[in-house]
Amino acid sequence: MKPELPSVSVGFKEWAYVCDSLVQGVQSLILRKGGIHEGRGGFEWKHRQFFLFPTWFHTQSERLTWSPEGATSFPPEEDRTSVDVDGFATLEQVWKVTDWAQMEAIAPLHIWKEEIVKERFVYDDESCLHVALVRAYKLPERWSFPYSKSYGGCRSWVNLPAEGLELAARSLPAMSDAAWEESAAKLRAVLGE
Repeated sequence: MKPELPSVSVGFKEWAYVCDSLVQGVQSLILRKGGIHEGRGGFEWKHRQFFLFPTWFHTQSERLTWSPEGATSFPPEEDRTSVDVDGFATLEQVWKVTDWAQMEAIAPLHIWKEEIVKERFVYDDESCLHVALVRAYKLPERWSFPYSKSYGGCRSWVNLPAEGLELAARSLPAMSDAAWEESAAKLRAVLGE
């Protein structure tokens, strides 16, 4: 299946190991509460195609049930000098989940530990999480570029250099069509069409 290519070079910030899990075909969903700088309306899925921008949150391996082979610890984000992007994703469907039982039911489909999901779910007055079904694609080679201070902070979306768009055109699906359809069907069976 050929991806719907990004038309602008925008990155979606997510923990590095979560980005790895998407590009390696371990999972096909993203959970999001929203960052501090999301604005009055809170988090929104502003883009349908986006690069997976890995963040170096240093204790992420303790908060996930999976980590990539050969995983190492991260230096502080403020010491970062470059960004390494391995993939991008297309947004296929989104749910705003307000029922904790549904979050428990989809636990086998993602790598976040239950206590982290619950912490995000009940973070503020509105107990909910945005669950996004995505189709991830692996770039033909790692895309590396200098880190900019504009990438920092608690925001989900960042503008990236345009040269990544050419790599996206040569990407391959992280999961086979059959495996992705099976994962999507399981998620939709719990959260609805």
